[in-house]
Amino acid sequence: MVGSVSGMHASPHRGASVEFAEYRRYIPGDDLRRLDWRAYGRTDRYYVKEFEADTNLRMCLVLDVSGSMDFGSGGVSKLEYARRLAGTLGYLAVQQSDAVGLTCIGRHAPPQLPPRRTPSHLRGLNDQLENLSATGETTLIDGLHEFAETVQQRALVVLISDFFVDGEELRAALEHLRFRKHDVALFHLLDDQEVDFDFSRPTRFVDLEGDTAVFADPVEVLGRYQTVLQNYLEQVRQVCLESAADYHRVLLSEDYEQVLHRFLSRRALSRSGR
Repeated sequence: MVGSVSGMHASPHRGASVEFAEYRRYIPGDDLRRLDWRAYGRTDRYYVKEFEADTNLRMCLVLDVSGSMDFGSGGVSKLEYARRLAGTLGYLAVQQSDAVGLTCIGRHAPPQLPPRRTPSHLRGLNDQLENLSATGETTLIDGLHEFAETVQQRALVVLISDFFVDGEELRAALEHLRFRKHDVALFHLLDDQEVDFDFSRPTRFVDLEGDTAVFADPVEVLGRYQTVLQNYLEQVRQVCLESAADYHRVLLSEDYEQVLHRFLSRRALSRSGR
């Protein structure tokens, strides 16, 4: 297998022939020529024929578009950083004739784009990324469970979020994805100010996913904040480790190209060690 994305990932598919492999439920946007009308006649449901090695790799990009993803203290929001990561990974996949899809999870998320490998599909994916907005409360956990139930074919699932969710609920969602045989990678986006908490004067902190606000003196809450933050980060890391998910913590101040290089290099090293 060749390429900087598929070469890092054991293909979930069956070989290099073009023989029939399996049926799957029709998703809007699928090639209508692959609909099996006999299966429709038997079941009254639409099914598509899948063939061996339709693609070397099926990558599903899953982006959190809840309100907290709109935060960024250094000129780049988490959503903008997520766009760059997703757009670059999508480009790399399509350049090697791999399939890439996009699922956004949030109150006002656009429709899912099923995996495709054509340049025109990549343009549509980039257009959707460009028009995203981050608003509302998080629906990440429910969205991941729904994704696991509806995306039947095995894929490399790349989750990009700040993961402001309960650790045990995240564990259940990741295990659901792994149960469905998906390979899961996480980019955990954090703003530097969230980590450093370098506020010097009393500040009003606003919940971007609700209507609440808290006025606090950073000097008084710094110790407790750092303890809670470190416990949370360790819990997320441990959940990913125990769920066999590839975890990458990312600060918005990091060069996203370096982040992707680290991601791809680590996957290459992991694959070479198998």
